[in-house]
This record gives sequence, C-alpha cells and structure tokens, in this order.
Amino acid sequence: MEKNSIASECRLFIIGGSAGSLDIILNILPLLHAGLPFPLIIVLHRKSSIDSNLSELLSTKTFLTVKEAEDKDSLSKGNIYIAPADYHLLVENDNILSLDFSEKVNYSRPSIDVTFETAAEAYKSGLVCLLLSGASSDGTEGLKAVKKFGGKVIVQNPLTAKVDYMPRHAIADVKVDHIIDATEIASLINSL
Repeated sequence: MEKNSIASECRLFIIGGSAGSLDIILNILPLLHAGLPFPLIIVLHRKSSIDSNLSELLSTKTFLTVKEAEDKDSLSKGNIYIAPADYHLLVENDNILSLDFSEKVNYSRPSIDVTFETAAEAYKSGLVCLLLSGASSDGTEGLKAVKKFGGKVIVQNPLTAKVDYMPRHAIADVKVDHIIDATEIASLINSL
C-alpha cells in the first residue's frame, strides 16, 4: 500500500514492540524530523529493574522531547511518550494518557494490545500503529481494533525482524495496510 494512503490523517502514531525492537527504535530516533505534527507513543515490553532509564537513553538519540508517560499527561505534537514498565498505558478521548496496573495481557504490562485498543477508540481514523519485532502475540488484537475504528496498520517485515513471531502473527491475523522494512520506518514517519 502507498505511504500516501497512510498519511491521510495521522493525529497519533504508536510503535509497539518486544524482543529485538529496541535496536530498531535506537536507529529510527536520530532520523526523525524535529516538529513532528503528531505525538508518538512507544510501547516496549521491558522490566523496570533493567530498563529504568529507557527514556533517558532514547532522549540522547533525538532532538524530539522524550518522556516516560505519567498518569494524566496530555499528548502534545512532536513529543515522544514511553510506556512505563509495569503499567498499561491507556489513551483517553481527550488526548490524555492514563496508567493502569491491572492484570497482565499476553503476559505483559505494558501491553501493546491495551494501548492500541484504547487509542483506536479515541483516535479512530487519525491513528497509525506500527508493530515491530517480538516473541509474543501481543499487538495483534490491538491492531484488529485499529482497523475496526478506521486507523492504519503497519507491520515490520518479518524478514527484517530479529524475532519474527510478533509481526508474522499480526500479518496472518490482520489485514495490514503496509509491511515495512526496518530501514524504511523513519522515512515513513517523517512523511506523515
């Protein structure tokens, strides 16, 4: 599918990933243009004891503002929000983020599904979601919700994924709008 069809009305971009995704994020961030016209959320499976400085690490790779999401944060254009470890990150209708400590979903908290699903309801056709490398099925149900509400779904090409289970599972179960190589992701985001 053409990049132009994805760019139709992006008001929020969300990246979800697990094993093998951090390297991709670290390669994307330096290439993103300052002043993105939408907020960007990153949901990675991580353990709080290991990745407590993730937002600081990511902020060294980009000119964009990077912050770990806090309860009741308001989404701002051009900012990157990182889902905190051990919390589900929910997107509310009024551009507000909320944190939830309920049960793990797909053995994960944060769950990519939870963020994709809540953002799909809030942003509808203005949402673009990208699912990266990973070893679980987390993200697939969320992508189904994104499609149901008219958003756009992008999945990393499994051939370029360090762990291909997550993108393969999504491609098998969801009608994706675009399958993208890891090296093309920054260009696509900048084109929106």
